[in-house]
Amino acid sequence: MTNVFSPGSNLTETLAPLRAKWGWIVALGVVYLVAGLIALGSVAAATAASVLVVGAMMIVAGVMEVISAFQVKTWGRFTFWLLLGLLYIVAGFVAWDNPFLTAVWLTLILGAALVASGLMRIYIAFSMKQHSPWVWVVISGLITLILGLIILAHWPVSAVYTLGIFLGVDLVFAGVSWISLGLGFRNAA
Repeated sequence: MTNVFSPGSNLTETLAPLRAKWGWIVALGVVYLVAGLIALGSVAAATAASVLVVGAMMIVAGVMEVISAFQVKTWGRFTFWLLLGLLYIVAGFVAWDNPFLTAVWLTLILGAALVASGLMRIYIAFSMKQHSPWVWVVISGLITLILGLIILAHWPVSAVYTLGIFLGVDLVFAGVSWISLGLGFRNAA
């Protein structure tokens, strides 16, 4: 198997197989775009779906933690891994049992994380003023901070739609990106 980024490899030769598949890349983008629009059309269902996916991932991760616990030799670590795995499994089933209650807490954590991230970006921007585009970092921090404050100001009601909107917007942007990439390959061919 060749490394795409290996030194001396010709980028044109590396991208040639992708250019030949530009139609599939555009089709993937259309699927993402349609899924994103559907998610934005029903943000409550998209919120529930995203929580169910997170719950399923937690159950799988918990089962793997429990299995790995039996690979650990010392009793203290065995107990730690076993309890951690069981906690993941229980949390996954709780998410599946009541996805909207789970969405309430995930939305609270998301809002708090956005506020903290925005404040940190603003602080970092003002500490890096010299010889850097610090204004863009401040703007990014302000947007993140305001978004977090809006989510927290409307919490717990915002839990019904926030995760669904984030999922829908992400899918729409991913779709547009894939479509643009595929059309770019077509034009370059």
